[in-house]
Amino acid sequence: MTEEPSCQFLRSNACRQPLWALAVAPVALLLSVSVALAQSDRFERAWPDTDFSRLAVDLGEVMSGGPPRDGIPAILDPAFIPASEETRLDDREPVMTYVPDNGPARAYPIRYLMWHEIVNDVVGGRPIAVTFCPLCNTGMVFDGRLDGQSLTFGVSGLLRHSDMIMYDHQTESWWQQALGEGIAGEMTGRELTQLPAWMESWAAFRDAHPDGLVLDEPNWRRAYGTNPYRNYDTTRPFLYSGEDPPHDIPPLERVVRVGDRAWPLTRLRAEGTITEAGLTLSWAEGQASALDKGDIGEGREVGNVRVRDVQGQDVAHDIPFAFAFHAFHPDGRWMLGN
Repeated sequence: MTEEPSCQFLRSNACRQPLWALAVAPVALLLSVSVALAQSDRFERAWPDTDFSRLAVDLGEVMSGGPPRDGIPAILDPAFIPASEETRLDDREPVMTYVPDNGPARAYPIRYLMWHEIVNDVVGGRPIAVTFCPLCNTGMVFDGRLDGQSLTFGVSGLLRHSDMIMYDHQTESWWQQALGEGIAGEMTGRELTQLPAWMESWAAFRDAHPDGLVLDEPNWRRAYGTNPYRNYDTTRPFLYSGEDPPHDIPPLERVVRVGDRAWPLTRLRAEGTITEAGLTLSWAEGQASALDKGDIGEGREVGNVRVRDVQGQDVAHDIPFAFAFHAFHPDGRWMLGN
């Protein structure tokens, strides 16, 4: 039987409720507070090979998301099929698109990343980590190389500001997914390189890359195609106690983040195209929210976003919720227009 991430969190049949109901339940709130106050020695017992003498964050900000280490299993041996042979995906379902310098484009469906959160892949000889944190809507692709060493990543089961903490298998250092930065262990203070990649609908990928490849369904018993976080992106952030964004921006409004700048998606959707700060951002309809309906393909419209520089080259970005941008870029610049 497939167990939802929220089920793993409370380990009770009550988890069949929508995730937003859990977020406001008194029991869940008390559990969150108690976990947040855990002492560092507890982490040291659970992570004996992580060097906690090297830290970049307050461990009091770290809490359990429910599943243990690798309870959400990262994919280490992805298999692909030609895009022309894929028949399971709805046209509006989101995928993470990565286009290498050489070789066919690759699509990583969110229906799989929802349940695995990290795909470790090697494309054109380059190791990459395709990552997605549902609670922050942060979909990012990182170069897996650092100082000549190739890293692979797993899901720690821990959160900070509601964002997934990854860990690398080589040093068991912790990494903040929303930043690509090492926060505990040998790799503390190091930064992964974020690669140009974007979230778009399956139809948009298939039309642009008819000879592309798409991640095949992993060999795990999961309810692929369903959203275990039903109604999440229209309620409140889960396991987050930080400040709301400024300018009366709703915490769960999507923003387009490039570096330390954020453009509200509502602005981009209204204008269609924004050219400023040396970038051109564009929006087109066709993509479903993965965090709305129980069936991912039936989610409400959020649209396809592209970000390019003055040469027309794709630029590394992501589309986090506003609360996550504010949490990890407290001095970031909000691009609100006139």
